[in-house]
Amino acid sequence: MPLDAPVLDRLLDPLGKFLTPEVARKFVNYRFDAKSRAEIDKLARKCNEGQLTHRERRKYETYVQAIDFIAILQAKARARLKRSADS
Repeated sequence: MPLDAPVLDRLLDPLGKFLTPEVARKFVNYRFDAKSRAEIDKLARKCNEGQLTHRERRKYETYVQAIDFIAILQAKARARLKRSADS
């Protein structure tokens, strides 16, 4: 089941207010490790070619949901950094 990004964004909005600038910078700069990026790339290629097994599709969907979740947290972190820079 895909994430509902607008709902998740609204639910996570208060968390952005708790981030210190230091933690916010760490969120903004967070990247998956090389092994995970390689696996995501491999699964994405197989998905585009219509060659994912059921297990691979579930794993790929989990990665996509995690990426969406992290992207929302990173947006909150960027907003926190902008607010502290504007202060």
